[in-house]
Amino acid sequence: MANWFEQAYRFLTHLNMEQIELLLEKYSALGPIPGIALPAVEAFLPFLPLFIIVAGNASAYGLWLGFFYSWIGSALGSSLVFLLARRFGGRFSRYLSNKYPKAQRFFSWIERRGFTPLFVLYCLPFTPSFFVSIASGVSTVPKRIFFSAVVLGKAVMVFMMSFIGHDWQGFVSNPWRIVFVAAGLVLLWYVGKRVEKRYQIS
Repeated sequence: MANWFEQAYRFLTHLNMEQIELLLEKYSALGPIPGIALPAVEAFLPFLPLFIIVAGNASAYGLWLGFFYSWIGSALGSSLVFLLARRFGGRFSRYLSNKYPKAQRFFSWIERRGFTPLFVLYCLPFTPSFFVSIASGVSTVPKRIFFSAVVLGKAVMVFMMSFIGHDWQGFVSNPWRIVFVAAGLVLLWYVGKRVEKRYQIS
């Protein structure tokens, strides 16, 4: 059994875009379900290569549909992790606070600042979103603020990944596209500040 888990872990952590595309093609009869399910599963298994999954979706479904499916799946998965942590994570929060005193500072930071830190963390491609979702779940951040942050933050991150992964060769040969991605990030940051102004925790 242990050997089987080791082999499965090795396979999943070394997935490449070709394998993702073959997997999506194999289950193409299910429509968008595989494209949504893969990034949703990644929210629970953070060792999976999210960039490869998102890029594979963009290649298989096209830029916009691939982005949409990856965005829905990733935001849905993170929301489920948050809800599970909110439901069962009370003791886990006390354990973290006792064993790792700095964890309480992180919880307090999220609770005090509300939307902005969560939005920024979910925007960043290499943020361990699994742990951010758990930390948010065991904190007292209101659900409306978390869901707003995860939906908007994941939109930024997934679109950047989709945009690069859909045509990475063109991205390398046309660096001006970086300006487009940066402008989108600034726009969503502004939207995030407006949302924070409306829902900011006192």
